[in-house]
Amino acid sequence: MSLPCFASTPKFDRAILRYALLLSLLWMTATVCPAQTVTTLHDFSNFQDGANPAAGLVQITDGNLYGTTTSSSSTVFEIAPSGTFKSLDSLGESLPSATLVQASDRNLYGTTSAGGNEGAGTVYRVTPGGAVTTLYSFCSQLDCPDGSGPDGGLIQASDGNLYGVTAAGGANSAGTVFRITLNGTLTTLYSFCSQANCADGSSPEAGLVQDSDGNFYGTTLENGADGGGTIYRITLSGTLTTLYTFCSQTDCADGASPFAGLIQANDGNFYGTTYGGGANRNGTVFRITPGGTLTELYSFCSQANCADGTGPRGGLIQATDGNLYGTTTYGGNVNYGTLFKIALNGTLTTLYSFCSEHDCKDGEYPLASLVQETNGNLYGTTAGSSETAPFGTIFRVSLGLAPFVEAQTNLGKVGATITILGNDLIGTTGVSFAGTPGKFTATSNSWLSATVPSGATTGPIVVATPGGTLTSNQNFRVLPQFTSFSPSSGPVGTPVTITGVSLTQTTVVTFGGMAASFTVDSDTQVTAMVPVGARTGAIVITTLGGSHWSPTPFTVTP
Repeated sequence: MSLPCFASTPKFDRAILRYALLLSLLWMTATVCPAQTVTTLHDFSNFQDGANPAAGLVQITDGNLYGTTTSSSSTVFEIAPSGTFKSLDSLGESLPSATLVQASDRNLYGTTSAGGNEGAGTVYRVTPGGAVTTLYSFCSQLDCPDGSGPDGGLIQASDGNLYGVTAAGGANSAGTVFRITLNGTLTTLYSFCSQANCADGSSPEAGLVQDSDGNFYGTTLENGADGGGTIYRITLSGTLTTLYTFCSQTDCADGASPFAGLIQANDGNFYGTTYGGGANRNGTVFRITPGGTLTELYSFCSQANCADGTGPRGGLIQATDGNLYGTTTYGGNVNYGTLFKIALNGTLTTLYSFCSEHDCKDGEYPLASLVQETNGNLYGTTAGSSETAPFGTIFRVSLGLAPFVEAQTNLGKVGATITILGNDLIGTTGVSFAGTPGKFTATSNSWLSATVPSGATTGPIVVATPGGTLTSNQNFRVLPQFTSFSPSSGPVGTPVTITGVSLTQTTVVTFGGMAASFTVDSDTQVTAMVPVGARTGAIVITTLGGSHWSPTPFTVTP
């Protein structure tokens, strides 16, 4: 089945597309493929458990994975890495299609694209015991300026608040970016289609990712200057910059219609997928730099009969082996989706074709991103919906990757307390941040808390457990702190002493946007020279962990 490049078709309604996708799956028939490399942990054949999980899974502090189902009475569920399943609570007919997030208060937070007081979706909280509370109902204002239909997930940012998107509503009925506190106070930061011809994009379907520069990065499904959706950057205060517009190449060779969001890999670049476009008009994997330079890495349906898959709807993850992993919704040996690995240079390997078991007991049509549990295995969901496997599955993929530890938040300042997930952590004897020991408390096998120590630098977290040493799957980014500078003014060539915290890994210092020469004196002091072309304005210091602005402007004198 060859999927169209959506940017070349008339504008479609996101709700119609979502329902059409699920409904269309019901009419397709399966063929049998004998291979099996995926372990099915749970089959939603018991409709009382819910059905058709469209969202991915998240590992939380109790060591289990949590997710949601979309059909019938939507549910929140818990599943152990070994496969023990428990249905927790009902969300009603609310279509929760986004992966949950565990916040610093230990509760889970998510969105539904329907339901709520106005039927336009909600933000909700789930306690560790499974009790659901609606925090906000969208379209609570006339004409929905607060947004409607949040399909993307939430992210807890460095300021402690949650951020997300709605696919519709807002000032221009084209979607929004919003901030919401943990107690439910919502602020709309941006309304899409605020530029002529919707050059800034519309209908964001996926959540955001926060870079070390403090900004968020995301995608829109539609519009942009060339009609194929966009990639954008937005500040915490709501200033949006469009970095790339899809379908800017002939026949949308660069991709079109990104359903999924972005991930930031360990090389500092962002990676993602498009559902349509590409050389074969069946979707792509791409890389984009923080500055906006896009490279297409792979076009799906490059193999005979689209054995490599088509139409990736879910995003990517970077596993501990450095490779990216994802799924396609269609294609593969029997056209029910694939599981793939792709190196950062674009070399793709198809690992599995769904519906490889009799009656498709291994599932069909994966819609969401995978997750790597700290035991090393990958976990995911299939939405199901053919006559032979109509209700979906939860599956595990064992690739022989070793256990690791994972910080729930990948960035923080010295003195911050962070949660670290893992396995068999009771009896831990040490936690270090890029080699600097930190204080910790380990009272559970599945998580511990640690304080970012003075002198810590950006790098891996290492945990010494009774069973051996575990290393984090990503570098922890220690944010710099800019406390003061002296003198407060001066001409070009003036040496300026900058004081702060976590300055050892300083890479750039700018005065009013102009790069300066500098010397790192210590972890708390940097000396920089006012550069030629400097203008009165903030001094910005950038390290491997992020950027921080001076509390007051530096005045450049003649």
